[in-house]
Amino acid sequence: MTSYDTLTLDVSDDIATVTIDCAPVNAQNNQFRNELVEVIDQLGDRSDVRAIIITGAGKAFSAGADLSERPTQDPGHYTAHNRRVRASFDCLLECPKPIIAAVNGAAIGAGCVTALCCDIIVTSEKGFLQMTEVMVGLAGGVAHVRRHFGESDARMMILTARRAYGPDLLRMNVASACTAPEDLLDTARGIAADIAKASPSAVRAAKTSFQQTEGVSIYEGYRFEQGQTKALSTSEDTAEAMAAFREKRAPVFKS
Repeated sequence: MTSYDTLTLDVSDDIATVTIDCAPVNAQNNQFRNELVEVIDQLGDRSDVRAIIITGAGKAFSAGADLSERPTQDPGHYTAHNRRVRASFDCLLECPKPIIAAVNGAAIGAGCVTALCCDIIVTSEKGFLQMTEVMVGLAGGVAHVRRHFGESDARMMILTARRAYGPDLLRMNVASACTAPEDLLDTARGIAADIAKASPSAVRAAKTSFQQTEGVSIYEGYRFEQGQTKALSTSEDTAEAMAAFREKRAPVFKS
């Protein structure tokens, strides 16, 4: 396990687990943002990692931005702050490896957006997403909330600052699973293990397709996907997958 100032990293069996560890509630400061970008960028390039899990230490996933580091009105300060915040979300969206958010507790504001930027969301019954910006005179997160919630639920979350707990997130199709707290990480690891069994190049292509086809027409999106499939058709991974199918064995993919 590797420890940073604000998070810990464990890699085993081709799965990386990133644990946000900023006691007491895993609030996000600039140190965390810098370390998250550094770690996710590294994991995206590591050959011994095929899937990533993000969770929180203690009772919270992440209670949002550290308000003690709010930007001042000095020229350029807010602009630089916004850029750092975007980078901490963009690194998740742009990472070539699938990322699973294991929401173990409060995911508020920036913590909620962190979860929403992951590819798959699983939550415990005690986990919840909440956007409290309107209660503290701020605005933000609408675009990320809208990607996962239906229009009425998205507006209710943003405009009322209500919490959406695990069972409701499952009902609203925001989360893929809702578990007892003690089962959350095992569930996330099970999903990650299934991803790790698949062709790494095909998984990367699939995530790229999700990134590139969001917001485009079905025609343009499927054309892009077909291009991905054509490129994969001559890869070592595809050759191994076809050979394993013919020989009735499990494929052995190279990292």
